[in-house]
Amino acid sequence: MKISILTLFPDMFTGVFQQSILNQAQEKGIVEYDVINFREYSTHKHSKVDDYPYGGGGGMVLTPQPIFDAVESTKDSLKAKKPTRVVLLCPQGERYDQKKAEEFAAEDHLVLICGHYEGYDERIREHLVTDEISIGDYVLTGGEIGAMVIADSVTRLLPGALGNETSAVTDSYSTGLLEYPHYTRPAKFKDFEVPEILLSGHHANIERWRREQSLKRTFDRRPDLLDNIELTEEDKIFLKELKRKS
Repeated sequence: MKISILTLFPDMFTGVFQQSILNQAQEKGIVEYDVINFREYSTHKHSKVDDYPYGGGGGMVLTPQPIFDAVESTKDSLKAKKPTRVVLLCPQGERYDQKKAEEFAAEDHLVLICGHYEGYDERIREHLVTDEISIGDYVLTGGEIGAMVIADSVTRLLPGALGNETSAVTDSYSTGLLEYPHYTRPAKFKDFEVPEILLSGHHANIERWRREQSLKRTFDRRPDLLDNIELTEEDKIFLKELKRKS
């Protein structure tokens, strides 16, 4: 997979892509990160990429030409099997979640556009991008952090990126539920003990306990998620008992 990132501050990504899982995925040839300074595509004599908004108002607006040309250059350099997804990072976009990460991870090529200043020329939205994404209901100084979030969440879903292939499958939100608690050695630390069932070696009981713990944690912390999950009859009985006790 190739992830192209259009930004005015490419140095922000240097440390991020040279560490941990992201770096390992690159070294394995699982993903390629292409960080592009779209100022280099400006045809303005002073390499300007922004201008005053028509109609007046505060702030500067990113002009379409450098971004259009930079996006086209990424497509020309890659023979993708299907159309490129071009993602605009902006506060007005669809809120990013695990389902969208899984959707993006199935693509051959993602282009992430990081904005700055007051906003984008509307023609970028209307005629260039395929998706508008927000990582939350707040405003940042630019789209770079959002692009890092997307790159990280997508990369870890790619086959071979994680040491344990089941890790991404059981993560919080991947199943629709929050993830169950984890424990490791020692079995007793100070006066705190690991739940006895995890030491039993009875895999069926352990799986049932983990499912119940995921349900309980989701019920306690994010009950809204339960509305979108297909529950078994056993799940429903367990949740009914939780509601009775709450």
